[in-house]
This record gives sequence, C-alpha cells and structure tokens, in this order.
Amino acid sequence: MQLFNLKRTAMLAMLLGTQVSLTQPLMAEENAQFWLNDGAASLNDSKKLVPNARKAKNVILFVGDGMGISTVTGARIFEGQLKGIDGERNKLSFEEFPYVALSKTYSTNQQTSDSAPTMTAIISGVKTNDGIISLNQSVARNEANPAVINTNKVTTFLEQAEQAGKATGVVSTARITHATPAATYAHISNRDWEANANLSAAAASNGVKDIAAQLIDNFGNGKIGDGIDVVFGGGRSYFLPNSIKDIEGAKGRRTDGRNLTQEYVSKFGGVYIENQSAFNALNPATTNKVLGLFNPSHMEYEQDRPNDIAGEPSLAEMTGKAIDILKKNQNGFFLMVEGGRIDHASHAGNAYRTFKDAVALSDAVREAASKVNLNDTLIIVTADHSHTLTIGGYPKRGNPILGKVVEPGKTTPTLAADGKPYTTVSFANGPGYHTNSPGDAVYNEAIAAGRVVDMSGVDTEDPDFHQEALVPLSSETHAGEEVAIYAVGPKAYLVHGVQEQSYIYQVMKDAFGF
Repeated sequence: MQLFNLKRTAMLAMLLGTQVSLTQPLMAEENAQFWLNDGAASLNDSKKLVPNARKAKNVILFVGDGMGISTVTGARIFEGQLKGIDGERNKLSFEEFPYVALSKTYSTNQQTSDSAPTMTAIISGVKTNDGIISLNQSVARNEANPAVINTNKVTTFLEQAEQAGKATGVVSTARITHATPAATYAHISNRDWEANANLSAAAASNGVKDIAAQLIDNFGNGKIGDGIDVVFGGGRSYFLPNSIKDIEGAKGRRTDGRNLTQEYVSKFGGVYIENQSAFNALNPATTNKVLGLFNPSHMEYEQDRPNDIAGEPSLAEMTGKAIDILKKNQNGFFLMVEGGRIDHASHAGNAYRTFKDAVALSDAVREAASKVNLNDTLIIVTADHSHTLTIGGYPKRGNPILGKVVEPGKTTPTLAADGKPYTTVSFANGPGYHTNSPGDAVYNEAIAAGRVVDMSGVDTEDPDFHQEALVPLSSETHAGEEVAIYAVGPKAYLVHGVQEQSYIYQVMKDAFGF
C-alpha cells in the first residue's frame, strides 16, 4: 500500500481516518483539457476540507534534516523515476497532506543556522544561538557553569509530554546524541558535547552533564516523567565505556566508566538492542521501553544499509515499531522521527544519497500514517534548514534528475559555454566533483570544486557520483532560505502562511492542549 499518487477520493478518506485501498491513478494524455480537469479536481477537493479542531491524542513530528524545498523536489522526481512513473507528477507521501506553510530558519545569531538552534526552536518554541541545544539565547556557546545552564533551560515538547503522562519516542538515522534528537531531551551549550570525553575541561570539572548522560539523568526518580519509552538510532559508542567494544568491534567513548545502555535498562525497566535481528525479535505487545542503538556512530545511509555489519532496520521499520509500542499508552504519545542522513549526504555533495534518504523519510511518514487514526493524531513533517543543492538548466520533461541536462527535442547533453555538459543538480559549495567515493568517503579526497573534467563519458546517475560545486569547501554548507512545513490531523489547519520556525512548537502545544 502506498500513500503517494493516491486517487483523490482515497486521500480524502485517509484524512478522515478511515481505512482505504490506495492505488495509483491511470496515466492520462496531457492536453489542455487534462490540465483544466486536474486543476478543477484539486479545487473541488480543497473545498471539501474541513478543519479538524479536535484535541490531538498523539503528535508525530518528522524532521528531514537539511531537507530544503529543492531536496523535496529532487527526491519526488527521483522516487518516481526509480519506480518507472512520471517523476514530475509524483508526490512524496507528505506532499499529499492538506496544509503547508513556510518556516523561517535563521537562528538568533546567524542568517544560516545549524541543527541545534533550529531544532531547539521547533521543539521548545524558543529561538537560540548556533551550537546551543534547548537553552535560550543568553547562553554563550561553551558555557561551562551548570548554574547558568540550568537557569536558562527551555522546556521541550517531549518533556511536556513526559510530564503529562504520555508515551514518548525519539527515532533518528543519526546518532541519538546528535543535535536534532538531542534537542528533545538535553540542555547543553555545545552540541558537540555528546559523551563525557567530549566536554571541555572546564565543563567536565564543573560537573556539566554530556548529552548521552542526560538521556538517562534528566528523567525518572523525581525528575521529568518516567523516561523516554522508545529510543532508536545510532551513536552506540557514546553510551559505552572505553573499556569495552560493541557488537561491531568499536570501542566506547566514555571515560567515566558509565555504561548508559545498562543504566537505561536498570533505571527504566527497559530492554537494550543493537542489531537487526534483535529489532525483528522485539515484540511491541510485551515491550514498554526500549533503547536501540544500531551503529557506533550514525546509522548507514539508506543506500548502504544492506551492507551494515550488524544489520540495521530502516527508518520506516523503526517508525512503525515505535508507534506500535507507544500507542499502547491510553494517554497518547509524542514521537519525533529524524531523517538525519539527508543532511549528511548533502554535506558530502552526494545528491543520490540525499534523495534516497529523503525518500526513506517519505516511506516512514507513509508507515506512520497507516498505523494511526488521523482524526486524533497530528503529523507534522518539516526540515530544520536547507542546503545549497540546486536544480537548474532546461532539461526536458522526464530527463533523469541526476543526469546531464538534455533539452527538449534533443538526445545529447546541452553544452555549457566551456563546451562541456553539465548536470541538472549541483551544489553552490562543497567538495565538488568526485566519482567512486561512496557517501562520506569523499572527505578522504582532495577538494575538486569548479569545472574540473569533461563529464561526457561519466555516469552522473551513479550512487557514488558527487556533483560539481562552485565554491571549494571541505564540506558543503547549509542554506538559509525557508523550508516547508506539511501537516495533517487535529489542528493541522494552523499550519499556514510564512512562520517563524518556533511557531511549529505552538501548533503542537495547542494540539495537545498544553
């Protein structure tokens, strides 16, 4: 069953929370009447929308890290072309949602920000400085005084859900201690302080808690709630002491002797898993709390996941199992799901993996929508920031999104003023043109920005191809333009217009009635 390319009646029924059979529409010849009929049908559907003003029982927040609008466009076409259907007319699952807005992603001290302040804004309603996680903007980066940190904490939506007796979950393909997931549960002045060994000397001597430790120490025993119920992602080594090796032979990073995986089990009565087989064996009916860490660092890109040593579940699989566990709570649940490696692939200038991980996020949204009643569950899909990925030239309809530009009526690539072909997708900055460098392997290569070769004989659609970049940088940067917010379910109609990123928190808060 697929949510994308729905028949309109099926989508309307889905929005009302009913079970439907989802099918792809028949292909129709495009002519003037086709477009008039298509527009009229969309208008008619829009007129049928009735705002759902009910209080939400559940809220699911999806964050495509770095998933700017150009990435959504590229992923939409990429998915359609992989499936052999019309890529331009294809829709990712969340593009079927009825309410859309734009989110302004600047932080309090930068026009183009990183994931720490942007996720802080989303999850707490408070904008802050770059590198800061769930503290207000009066805190300087690297602040090592616990009193200053504690005084300037901002309450997160996950913490409010815990206090309200709801089940909570955090799922990510990045390290669970990375900025986006960390902002849901941790409060710290440097996003890089993921394990105690990463703390500055001053912070360590003053007793500042690292991010991984806060996942355990901030909850239960008279603190907030009773602990996060489902944690799925990467970052295993940040939870383990450096005296032991994990299932993949990687040493732990902690120098304080703490084994936080064991502490999660003993403190919260949960279970700990670390590979695909254990994940498959996990029974949601009998599992109430689980910590699943499937890689020493970030989880694999979706393209590379089948080759992981210990085996990793997909983002959709983690999302589905998390919901099955969380929805047993009669008070409802809050779940945050991050497609973390969308961002990393763009940093590496590798659009194939960018798009494939964006499609994996779409699959996870589809899985979530199939497991909940959208009458009582608000689903929001957004991004923390954009990237410098661009889609340009004048390629003909249906041209491979990762291919060289071939204009309408032509069969050979269009040549630039330098006599060389060029690709539809490129980056404004970054490591530049590379081949045979899977994902992050490009960081082992010399920067090759600009027009370095004639790509006439190069397969630019290869997963390991890295697009050209204009400005030479070791890693491509974020971009500062607005990103989209997509919403369906209770209070989703509040997602409209151009909003500050911190507004997303207000919609979720209103949906829960906090």
